[in-house]
Amino acid sequence: MYEPKLVLISLLIKLGVAAAVSAVTARALTFQRLLFAERRTTAQTIGLLAFLCIPLTLGVWIRFIVPNFYAADIGFETVIILGILLGPLSALFGGAVLSLPAMLHQEYLTLPFFLAVATVSGLYGRAVEPEEVWSFSPFVDLSIYRWVRRNLLEPRFDRQILLLMLIVGMQVVRMWLAALYPGLLFTLNSRGWAVKLAICVCPAVVVAIPLKIWNSSRIEIKLKEQKRLVLEARFDALQRQINPHFLFNTLNSIASLVRFQPEMAREMIVQLGNILRALLKDHDAYVPFREELTFTDDYLGIEVVRFGAEKLRVVKEIEPRTLELLVPCMLLQPLIENSIKHGLEPRLQGGTITLRSRIQGAKMVVEVEDDGVGMAEGRAREVGFVSRGAGIGMRNVRERLEVLYGNSARFDVFSRPGRGTRVTLEIPMAPNVLVLADQTSARASTLS
Repeated sequence: MYEPKLVLISLLIKLGVAAAVSAVTARALTFQRLLFAERRTTAQTIGLLAFLCIPLTLGVWIRFIVPNFYAADIGFETVIILGILLGPLSALFGGAVLSLPAMLHQEYLTLPFFLAVATVSGLYGRAVEPEEVWSFSPFVDLSIYRWVRRNLLEPRFDRQILLLMLIVGMQVVRMWLAALYPGLLFTLNSRGWAVKLAICVCPAVVVAIPLKIWNSSRIEIKLKEQKRLVLEARFDALQRQINPHFLFNTLNSIASLVRFQPEMAREMIVQLGNILRALLKDHDAYVPFREELTFTDDYLGIEVVRFGAEKLRVVKEIEPRTLELLVPCMLLQPLIENSIKHGLEPRLQGGTITLRSRIQGAKMVVEVEDDGVGMAEGRAREVGFVSRGAGIGMRNVRERLEVLYGNSARFDVFSRPGRGTRVTLEIPMAPNVLVLADQTSARASTLS
């Protein structure tokens, strides 16, 4: 028997030890990967066991080295955690490792007891859904209150209360064996019933604390993954947009050319096919600027045929160093379409679209300029980042830059009524090398 004050202090420190170990491991990315993997290889399971068993086995050893310091020994609770999370086989192995210091100090009942605990907790973990394990709460009093309240209204079997009862029951058996065979199995014990109750309930709280902390990390990872998937879906939807009016007008132009200019109609069909193929295929989020220009060439080729070479002129001022830099796929087409539709189409004599690119400091600058009718000052501000109320093409480009670069990208619109509009994009160059490396490795893994 131990002094009640020593027992209570040890129980409180034990809760702190459990919280500290859980918080430290929850921050380790390798541990997160191993713990939250849906299917683990044998090597991954051994790695996860090493993460937990090595430091906690040292904790068991500390109990023998430091007088009256019993809080570091949470081997019993660790075996339960291994059982409900990893299954009986892993728990049996972990229980054997955790029992080594006790066995070397002649506590010979520790190994068979830990193996029995591993079996019971492992079978429980196999029998319930993972979510029921992760939702196990350290607030035992609230769990019991909710269970009583629910069962008064609608009696049902609660697996969380079953886990609580199993942990308390195994601790009672542990105390009984330790009293029956002194020196062969360690546990805290005391004469007072209040202290005995605290000793029995404490392992359940120690088990629940890591589950709660790790579950918070698990939920955070899931939320990040869902956010990433939403951004990818949003980006893909924006990327695949095509103006139905453009498609309708292009088909009309092809129909009018088929009889009198079949070669030009054929060329337009090839160019339209290239555009649709680029929109429908699975492609990377980024492409070299050279490929982006090739895509816009097909689009402009169709528009030149529709409007006539004398009404739509294209000028390119492209810095050669920018051709291999990565840009978001299909970034220019909405801007060019906006220039044609709102800038040049209203003018009887048409006009010129100028495409520019250059490197400016750590950023790549891309400009799409037309000499069309321009926009009023208020309208020019609307299509920038100042306001959300913009046309589909401009909003598409702006939102894609926000998704991909956050605040690192810049989107500016400068327009003068009657003299044209210039859209300027500034894209960070630093991620280009990293993105290219990621895409290259992804292609290599696909090919292998």
